[in-house]
Amino acid sequence: MFSLTQSVRIRGAAGEPIPNTFKSLKRLEVEFRRSELSLVVAGPGTGKSLFALFLAMTANIPVLYFSADSSAATQVARATAMITGDDSKAVKKALLEGDFEEYEKALGTRWWSRFNFSAKPTPKEIEMHLLCYLEVFGCAPHLIVVDNITNVDTGAVGDAESYTFSLEGLCEYLSEMARETMAHVLGLHHVTGPHSDGLTPIPLSGVKGQVHRVPALVITLHKEIDGMNSRIIHASPVKNREGFEDSSGNTFASFRLNRSNLRLEELDEELPGVFAA
Repeated sequence: MFSLTQSVRIRGAAGEPIPNTFKSLKRLEVEFRRSELSLVVAGPGTGKSLFALFLAMTANIPVLYFSADSSAATQVARATAMITGDDSKAVKKALLEGDFEEYEKALGTRWWSRFNFSAKPTPKEIEMHLLCYLEVFGCAPHLIVVDNITNVDTGAVGDAESYTFSLEGLCEYLSEMARETMAHVLGLHHVTGPHSDGLTPIPLSGVKGQVHRVPALVITLHKEIDGMNSRIIHASPVKNREGFEDSSGNTFASFRLNRSNLRLEELDEELPGVFAA
């Protein structure tokens, strides 16, 4: 039991934002804070894995990334393109052909970013890798990414109700992990059927399984195809305990996906009109 004054002294890094380059989201009072759990929610192929990886690579902080949804080849090629600015297809070609020496120095700048590629990691496996990270580096990760939370093997699920309770329990587990490690834990998750095409703003009610009670922050992503082989990704803060939120999803920050180097480029120079008003 602690007084308020004592709580100031024991909080450690809790509540501190991790570095991120998403200026448009910051203008919407969105930060990824240590000791908190967030969810990034989107339909398939919208770009939630790219969003999470770009955050991890540009923050350049201790990261532990559980990549159940993407292979090592995919993540290495994507991360290398983001770090170097080189074309992702050329990077992957070099990787597959064993001609990757020129990129090794660039990847070395992210030496404390570590990945697990198990397709169905269990909570026990996640904890083991956290302990390994602590043993190797002498600190816990500042950012832990779980891509996707539905890939985590929490045991047998018999029906839709037990599936929802299983996800709810997993979110509570990940939230506790954030508290214990003082990391920001970022979970990626899916949407309900009507929003699976990802072409319109996704409200809080569009989160699959309605598992939005526990996370401190929920961001939904939808996409816009401009007809010129370019994609714009819109990020809506539909839940945000520390700042602005719009549960309808209609207020969002916008980023152009550079299809060459897979970087997310800012589009908004000012606050969105709804928020500014």
